[in-house]
Amino acid sequence: MNTNHLTLFALPGIPDVQPGDDVGRLLLAALDRAGLAPQDGDVIAVAQKIVSKAEGRLVDLADVEPGERARELAGQTDKDPRLVELILRESEEVSRVRPGVIIVRHRLGFTSANAGIDRSNVGPDGEERVLLLPVDPDASAHRIRNLFIAERGVAPGVVITDSHGRPFRLGTVGVAIGVVGLPALWDRRGEADRYGYRLQHTDVGVADEIAAAAGLLMGQAAEGQPAVLIRGLRLPPIDGRATDLVRPNDFDLYR
Repeated sequence: MNTNHLTLFALPGIPDVQPGDDVGRLLLAALDRAGLAPQDGDVIAVAQKIVSKAEGRLVDLADVEPGERARELAGQTDKDPRLVELILRESEEVSRVRPGVIIVRHRLGFTSANAGIDRSNVGPDGEERVLLLPVDPDASAHRIRNLFIAERGVAPGVVITDSHGRPFRLGTVGVAIGVVGLPALWDRRGEADRYGYRLQHTDVGVADEIAAAAGLLMGQAAEGQPAVLIRGLRLPPIDGRATDLVRPNDFDLYR
């Protein structure tokens, strides 16, 4: 099941997404503009920002009343206590606190800075409005895929992406927070390498690798390319989900 050639297309002309927009239809329109007919086996990577905006996950900080714990952490981190309150609401556990950052275990299971809450590319009122992650990114991916099936008769894989930092390394990379139609995690244990050695511990984070590749085209600033079509992947027929990528607490070596 080797892949020796991949093509990535940044989908053009996706507008500034508003609450209530249908992301799947925006993607189909962008594919039509690019003259690209979706095919079975395609994977579409979609930045969580446009999904969150469409799902109404924008929050006005003026509407947030911080609690005592939020005010305490705000003093330790030099953050807006209203933002800290949202971080706490979106999190299951606070792992680390440092000036400028709060590391949490998000309600979706992964560990991230500031619960993935962002001010960048939110809109002209970015200082007073923030964007939360989708409530259920796997479900968001399913809705996009189901629209493609209904409208075009094809079933692409869909990966909802976000940008995360990594322990002991600098720089952010794209990761998958929503997955459908492809393996999020590909268990290759038991397969033989070129010399006959049987792999013992090899689980490939396929969805994260796709998200990272798409991130090269999506960018982080004013690129305006929140969706990428990936064509040419050959993957096993496993329908994964992003939660497959979350390391269980029992296997967390840093607790």
